[in-house]
Amino acid sequence: MSTGELVIEGLRAGIPGREILRGVTLTVRSGEVHAVMGPNGSGKSTLAHVLMGRPGYEVLDGSVTLDGIDLLSLPTWQRARAGLFLAMQHPVEVPGVTLIESLTAARPGVPAEEIGATDAGIGERLHEEARRIGFDERFLDRPLNVDLSGGERKRNETLQMGVLRPRFAVLDEIDSGLDVDALGAVGRRVEEATAEWGLGVLAITHFRRLLDVLHPDVVHVLSEGRVVATGGSQLAEIVDRTGYAAYV
Repeated sequence: MSTGELVIEGLRAGIPGREILRGVTLTVRSGEVHAVMGPNGSGKSTLAHVLMGRPGYEVLDGSVTLDGIDLLSLPTWQRARAGLFLAMQHPVEVPGVTLIESLTAARPGVPAEEIGATDAGIGERLHEEARRIGFDERFLDRPLNVDLSGGERKRNETLQMGVLRPRFAVLDEIDSGLDVDALGAVGRRVEEATAEWGLGVLAITHFRRLLDVLHPDVVHVLSEGRVVATGGSQLAEIVDRTGYAAYV
């Protein structure tokens, strides 16, 4: 099982002319689940984009390290090679590129003993992960996310996480578009990964329903670009009951 830390310290970032994150500080350790909740416009998705290095965002101050590696100095592909994975809020279609081709290209950053030394190994892992989350195996040969529903795309993101076995996963509203059964399958798979290989999770969500399956160790409330409250799972229950008015 891997051990390590994803450390965010005093992170200020935004788009040209607008600061969105105003000093975010938190630490996720291997095997931990941290939930980030907050109202619309609070900076949750911006945090995910900045961590993964999406173009168009500016870092104004602060640091992000993964086991001491300065992620902010690296391009996106090297952040992925360092062990960071992003499950996108709106996974895109990639016509002409199959799922196995995408994962094969990503494989150089993954130890061979974890993913399989051959493409057949990747194929075996793909089918195993598909069965675990109830993802229709007919979709495995399609171009990436082409003609998949929103919920199927979220399962597909979870499947890729299971194959690649990153060290830390940022889940940007992975619960959106999922029905009750799919939510249970996805949440359980992510939680199992925290024990199987020590995956550290930063789960961004609006709703408590994901956290009823993916039991968080820590809950953070983000408002106006700042972490304004941190607590245990009971904090999610309070937010679910009272809303965000007290934190704005």
